[in-house]
Amino acid sequence: MNFQEKLLDSFIAFEQDVDLLNPIHSDRKEALKRFEKQGFPSKKDESWKYTSLKSIIQKDYSLSSKPNKSVELRDVKEFFLNDLDSFKIVFIDGVYSPFLSKTTHDGMDICVLSAALSKGKYDSTIKNYFNRTVPKDESLASLNTSYTKEGAYIYIPKGVCPEDPVQIMHFSTGNQKSIWLQPRNLIIADKNAKVEIIERHQSLKEHAVVTNSLTEIYAEKNSFIDYYKIQNDLDSSTLIDNTFISQERDSNVSVHTFSFGGKLIRNNLNFYHKGENIQSTLKGITILESNQHVDHNTLVNHAQPNCESHQDYKGIFSDRSVGVFNGKIMVDKIAQKTNAFQQNNNILIDNKAKVNSKPQLEIFADDVKCSHGCTIGQLDKEALFYLKTRGIPEKEAKALLTYAFANNILESVKTPNLKRRINSLIASKLGVNLGFDL
Repeated sequence: MNFQEKLLDSFIAFEQDVDLLNPIHSDRKEALKRFEKQGFPSKKDESWKYTSLKSIIQKDYSLSSKPNKSVELRDVKEFFLNDLDSFKIVFIDGVYSPFLSKTTHDGMDICVLSAALSKGKYDSTIKNYFNRTVPKDESLASLNTSYTKEGAYIYIPKGVCPEDPVQIMHFSTGNQKSIWLQPRNLIIADKNAKVEIIERHQSLKEHAVVTNSLTEIYAEKNSFIDYYKIQNDLDSSTLIDNTFISQERDSNVSVHTFSFGGKLIRNNLNFYHKGENIQSTLKGITILESNQHVDHNTLVNHAQPNCESHQDYKGIFSDRSVGVFNGKIMVDKIAQKTNAFQQNNNILIDNKAKVNSKPQLEIFADDVKCSHGCTIGQLDKEALFYLKTRGIPEKEAKALLTYAFANNILESVKTPNLKRRINSLIASKLGVNLGFDL
């Protein structure tokens, strides 16, 4: 039995642990049929041309885990932004940890999806939002939907703007030799609401873990959402991150993705415009080494007029690492006055590092301002020579140039505590002390 067959056969056991009368169970069963028909994506699929899952799906994985109470705060404290007052939704091997979490139902709902699925007061919200923006032709998204059980549920009501951000933390302990996790997040910011979210997936020790995550984000009229993804896992981990964002009129959503570690990371980030005067921001910094592989696959669907999108991804690759950027901007024929920018710049530190970049524009309107481009090169030798003549050692000089290359992405991070953490992670990846803070 191969792993795909195991996923299909294990669904019967999965049904024993969920409410079969819940309205979303029909979504689960339909999604499983789609996954059975589509299977895992392969390099024959255009959007997966440069990323192969073959070696990953040939392994066998456990699909469930029991609550692990042995993980204490001291074991995971370093991964939190502890100098920041925040709500926390924490999962250990896919199971919610109330001891490590800080949730609320006081004027807003910051809790777990299983609670929202089981309580009648959330029925209308789940019906209106769950699985409403997920494409039917994404097989891994269908797989996640079929096994939807747990994840983060965040609902910010009209006009509510919490001062504290939300940290969504997924930890994998390694208590099982190999495990396949499928968290599902549902995030809704109602009219005139605002929320800031920080998400991280982290292995606590070396083991084979694959996380097939799916996040739905709904930004209602005049809402603001800042979403930060910190991806700095061990080399034994694989993350497939599917994020689908639906924006209504006058909303503003930004997603920053910091990819610093993991065996394979695939980021599918999709924005859908449902009204006018929308702003969408997609920014990312990737710093890879050894045989790490990161694939950013983005889509901004401009379906309404007078909207803006801004994409800026920077990549720094050393050793035999591989980077992929496949960004698409679609402008519908009615989406006049669209302003869309897309840029992907990369630095290859070593000759064996590789980058595959494919920025794309599909424009069917005639009154737009759209641009895209990419660069792949090495550090400026003249700038490096200049710094060395000023007494800066070559290693530190390269780090400074690399930091300057990526710095404009950090400038748009709004939380000072998070800025400092990312700055520290960059310095650690470069192997030097930059000698300054943000």
